[in-house]
Amino acid sequence: MDTNVIEAPESAKPGSLSDIKRKTKFTGTVIKTTIAGAIVDIGLETPGVVHISQLQQEHTNRVEDVVKVGQTVDVWVKRVDPKKNRIDLTMIEPLALEWRELTKGMVVKGKVTRLEKFGAFIEIGAERPGLVHISEMTHDYIKTPGDIVKEGDEVEVQVLEVNRRKKQIKLSMKALEEKPVKEAKPARQNKEKEKEAPVEEEDKEEPVPTAMELAIRQAMERSNSNMVLPKGKGKRKVQSSNEEMEKIFSRTLQNKVRTKK
Repeated sequence: MDTNVIEAPESAKPGSLSDIKRKTKFTGTVIKTTIAGAIVDIGLETPGVVHISQLQQEHTNRVEDVVKVGQTVDVWVKRVDPKKNRIDLTMIEPLALEWRELTKGMVVKGKVTRLEKFGAFIEIGAERPGLVHISEMTHDYIKTPGDIVKEGDEVEVQVLEVNRRKKQIKLSMKALEEKPVKEAKPARQNKEKEKEAPVEEEDKEEPVPTAMELAIRQAMERSNSNMVLPKGKGKRKVQSSNEEMEKIFSRTLQNKVRTKK
């Protein structure tokens, strides 16, 4: 059982008033009645007092209409004052959960008392039943609350909200369940990056040079080798190199024309 679940304490007979807790149940004997209430022996040195308003839930005109001297009654501790050596009792069974005891996040057990289209009402021992909205019943989709629970089922719920002014208690069942793990979707391929990716071009074969092109290259190489010359002789050497290149071009063209013929 969850430690947050509050239960009505069982009967007990503590040794002193300071040991007595609220809502402790006793079975005692009425030893005296007055206009204001009844005095009950609960087995302690100090008897308890039941006010006339605490004899029953209905209005009481006379104490003797409800209890008489010598009668055995069940009572619960309402208040204890060790300094005044006084114990206030009630014959009205207290709620398991009072408004001031209800806190957000606490876990309680209850019974389904009524089903509606919008949710289920759960009796948790408070002044009023709490409501589990259909959206708080499960993480999965359901059409009606009847898909999950039925009247009379005992369920464990968590308190979501308490509105004492409106007398409302909002509960949740799915808050106590593990959230389903969503399957990870495969990452979308980035088409733009694929378009931007460099495309490897096929190696292009270099064309085989013709005889004319080879001759021109050789002439240019010889010409370049003669470009660096001593001062004073550069112009004549360059001029002779140019004349030689023209001769080579001329011979090459003539050979090409002869070959075609």
